[in-house]
Amino acid sequence: MSFTNIFDTQKWDETKNAIYNKTSADVEKALLARRRTLADFKALISPAAAPYLEEMAQLSSQITQKRFGKTVQLFAPMYLSNECQNICTYCGFSFNNRIKRKTLTESEILQEVKEVKWQGFDHILLVTGEANHTVHVDYFIKAIQIIKPHFSNISIEVQPLEEEDYGKLKQEGLHSVLVYQETYHQEKYKDYHPKGKKSNFKYRLETPDRIGKAGLHKIGLGVLLGLEDWRTDSFFCAMHLHYLEQTYWQTKFSLSFPRIRPAEGVVPAEQSINDKELVQLICAYRLWNEEVELSMSTRESESFRDNIFKLGITTMSAGSKTNPGGYSVKEESLEQFEISDERTAKQVAEIISSKNYEPVWKDWDRTFQ
Repeated sequence: MSFTNIFDTQKWDETKNAIYNKTSADVEKALLARRRTLADFKALISPAAAPYLEEMAQLSSQITQKRFGKTVQLFAPMYLSNECQNICTYCGFSFNNRIKRKTLTESEILQEVKEVKWQGFDHILLVTGEANHTVHVDYFIKAIQIIKPHFSNISIEVQPLEEEDYGKLKQEGLHSVLVYQETYHQEKYKDYHPKGKKSNFKYRLETPDRIGKAGLHKIGLGVLLGLEDWRTDSFFCAMHLHYLEQTYWQTKFSLSFPRIRPAEGVVPAEQSINDKELVQLICAYRLWNEEVELSMSTRESESFRDNIFKLGITTMSAGSKTNPGGYSVKEESLEQFEISDERTAKQVAEIISSKNYEPVWKDWDRTFQ
């Protein structure tokens, strides 16, 4: 049993039509519900919910403060490699982009660690392209061994692995795994991933199941907003989360909201989502699920990020570099995408504090395990 069994019972077009056919009455029913269902989530992300955005935002803020307090957890992504064997039409790391590739050595990883630690971070997200011959399980194990003495929380966003491999990384101290389906539109998925292991839709779809079976503390999900209809994609992501929470009930979960950003060789997004719609989506997730962590990256603008954490976001990256060695090594290497919020971590923390919220650099320690 995996999420595939549930996914195969759903039809993209039918789901999309159900969302777009929701009415004001459906939205009002969802807003009044004591315990919201996936059907309510459809209503909250529908076009019919747009006039209710202010009410949704107020409810989302109240629910978030009740569960998480007035806090924002800060983390930094550390890119270890931009080598990749996949062709993905939206990514600067794509195999067909003839750019300089870089994979950090052990000494360079330590250089990056020192710089990121100096900025105040205690949570680190390790990111690579998907190149099994270079950045494989043994490489990840060595990287975690180097990094573990310096950070309380280590997460990864790398290629999908086998359950056994996730178990090995957990033993080394890995806390969380982020894996994005990019889009749940199976027929269109191949268009965006024409070459490489990532083109296997079902293998990627079942990755969170392998992570859950391996017993990792937290699983992160998300879709790349801009590939397909954001409402339909987001509903399938919510359905995926619902299944995972029921199946791996001891695991924590997070959701991210990456919008396509400019990058080398990337065609602009055809299915855009504007700021107002992104706020609607974030609030809808919070109204539907009070426990899930909601994360926002530096893809978004300063002004957007300065306000969105009051409406439901609980975790944010800051001072991000999206190229290997970007914090200290100074090696020229391609960014995965252009960031929008280029402020330092200290500046972001000051903004959070100025709005009477607390920036949290550490809220987890391995001794709790």
